[in-house]
This record gives sequence, structure tokens and C-alpha cells, in this order.
Amino acid sequence: MHRQNYCMARLFLILLLLPPLLLTGCKSDERILEKLGLVQTASYDLAENNRIKVTSCVPVIDPNSSVRRELLSTVSDSIKEAGIMFSRQTDLTVVSGQLRDALFGLKLAKAGLGDYIDTLLRDPSIALGVKVTIINGDAGEILAKEYKPHTDTGRYINHLLEKEAAGNSIPNTTLYEFSRDYNDDGIDPVAPIVRDSGDKAVIDGIALFQEDRYRMKIPAQDGIFFGLFRDDLRQGEVALHLGEEAGRPAVVMFSSLLNSRKVKVHRLGADRFKVELLANIQGSVLEYTGHHSLNKAGIRQQLERDIADVIMAKAKEMVLQMQQHNVDSLGIGIQVRNSLSYKEWNQMNWREVYPQVEIACKAKVTIKDYGKYM
Repeated sequence: MHRQNYCMARLFLILLLLPPLLLTGCKSDERILEKLGLVQTASYDLAENNRIKVTSCVPVIDPNSSVRRELLSTVSDSIKEAGIMFSRQTDLTVVSGQLRDALFGLKLAKAGLGDYIDTLLRDPSIALGVKVTIINGDAGEILAKEYKPHTDTGRYINHLLEKEAAGNSIPNTTLYEFSRDYNDDGIDPVAPIVRDSGDKAVIDGIALFQEDRYRMKIPAQDGIFFGLFRDDLRQGEVALHLGEEAGRPAVVMFSSLLNSRKVKVHRLGADRFKVELLANIQGSVLEYTGHHSLNKAGIRQQLERDIADVIMAKAKEMVLQMQQHNVDSLGIGIQVRNSLSYKEWNQMNWREVYPQVEIACKAKVTIKDYGKYM
């Protein structure tokens, strides 16, 4: 009886103390939305003495406020230190859980992004799907600028990137993808470039990296050609100039692109390779300004060959530039590595072998249709 009373007393004591303990625990994780500064876009630029300028855009959720966003900017020695300094500039608790875009200035990209990408990936509150974008200029300045009628520049750039990536004219590079390619010895990372054009922010091209350092750019108008030889595509369109016919430019608008990429690797000798990149492209002709009638099968077959010639010429030019800058943005190294044993690949210095590889870009084009009722 005495033991039963003792147990009941202990149970009563536990029930008495449990609610305050639970409430105390919850309070430490308490987040009141109105008191949070939810960073959605952040920019990073190289400052003097190898310091970093961090600018964060926080949307203002007060419906009575005429201001739609709050900008926080500081210069520090690290990204996390900048977060601590931000807390001294605002009455909000600045958090990164809603971060969607990380914008890096071109100077910082040339110096190397590896350490900063690593810092962002280590933060468990930041998603792997955060977009990585290079700004041709100062990223903080373009984020601070207002582009009418857009009230939030960060969201404006985010929508611009999503739309263009859906058409495969630029890659949709995330923190995960950049880090994956950076740490892979058979491919180099890529990222879209955006620049300020006065009253608009525009896509400037595709940034190509050697490991984590920016080396060269694919112009925006050639982005789709890069995409055709980098991966399979399920959407896209391109305007191709086929020269002149009867004194006027002959242009064909090739749309609704479907592309299947294949790669063949031939070993020519010790550390000597020939790689064939094959793009099997299907699409619809939405516009043709030449003088020939597309109703004739022979004319369409000739047009398919002309389109393929233009695509192969563009691809050949891009590959040559990439080899000159020693950036393996198409992942040629992955294909060569897959053709070798683990020992053979480890004994080879791919960075020295890559510029000497014979790379042939081939395209086969099929016109699915050439008009709404054709």
C-alpha cells in the first residue's frame, strides 16, 4: 500500500511539471511570422581586401505599408557573419529558410564560388533547390535597383530565370547541381548570367566555370545550341539565319524542339580520344522567310540539312572556345571516364588531356510540321 501511494505521488508530480516543461521547449522554437525577415533573394559581391558584400532582400508583409521590400546590406568576412550584422540593422529576425535565389557578382565568380556555395549548403534551413545566378556586374546594385512595374527585383529576376529555363535557353542551376558538378572531375559547373540593361534586367548568357571559377560566357542567343549538346531537351525554340535568298535574309523559326543527345567515345591511343556528340532534333517550323515552298518534300529535306549545318557550325565554334578556355561544360570527361577503368582514369590528368580531344558535333534534324494545318 505504501509503495502504491509512492508511485501515485511520483505520477502526480510528473503530470504537474510536464506542461511547463513542454511550453518552455516550444517557446525556444517560437516563430511569429510578423517578426521574421524572410530572405528570398541574396546577393554576394567581392569587396576590398577579399571581404564579401552581402545584400539581402526581405519582403515587407505589413498590408498597411507602402514599401514592398526591405534591403539589408553589409560588408563582412563571411556570409554567416553578415547575417549577424543584419540583425543589428532591423527589428526583424532574419532567417534564410525562404531563400530562392543566390546572385553572385562577376568579380566574385572569377575569384571562385566554392567556399560560398559550401557555406550555403551547410545551412540546414537553405534548400538545395536555391537557384545560382551570375550577375554581369555588381549583384548588390542590380538587386537594389527598381525595375518598373515590378515592385520586387528579386522576384522579377526569379520569374525571368524560370521562364527562360523552361525554354532551355539557359540552365536551371541550383546549389545542388553547381556543387555536384564542381565536385565531379568529369564536368565543370555552369550557371545563367543576368545583367542590367537600364530599365530591364536581361539574360546575358551562360557562365562557364573551370571548377568554381568563371572562365567564359556563351551569348544568350546561342544558349539553345549549348543545351542541345549538353542534355536531352523537351522544349525550346530558336531562330536560325540560313544566309540570303534573292537579296533578303532567310530565317527559319524552329520551335517545340525535342532533342535526344548521344555520345560516342573512341580511344585513339594513350590519352588521345575522339568524342562524337550526336543531337537528334525534331521540331516545328513556325516561320520561314525563304522563297521556297515547304509543301514539297525535297525542299523540306534540304531545309533540314541547312538547319543541321547551322547548328553544327555553332556547336563547333562553342566547343573550340571551351577547349581553349579548358572548361568541360558539356561533361565530355564523364563520357571518357565511363569508357575507362577506374585505374586508367585516375592515372590520367583530364585537365591536360581535354584540350587535345577531337570533338565532333553532329546534328540530325527532322521537321515534324511546318504550319498549323500542315
